[in-house]
Amino acid sequence: MSSSPPFIEQPSGAVDTAQLLREAIPLAKLIGLVAVVALGPFVLAVTLGIFQQLFTLLAQFVLAVGGSVVLLYVIARGIQLAEE
Repeated sequence: MSSSPPFIEQPSGAVDTAQLLREAIPLAKLIGLVAVVALGPFVLAVTLGIFQQLFTLLAQFVLAVGGSVVLLYVIARGIQLAEE
């Protein structure tokens, strides 16, 4: 385990924006993917009068599972960064 904290340049103590962007871009893509997948059932719930509650529940389920996946990714990646 290294003594330098993640996202901090060691000699100057400044924020390492390059490393920050390398970590933020995959996370943003994962969040965007979850949002796009959940958008489908939401659009169907709004446009179709029939099965509106079913599609709303499906969209909420997708968002709940997607949020859990994002949270697990953040935790796992944080552990990996702490061990580097």
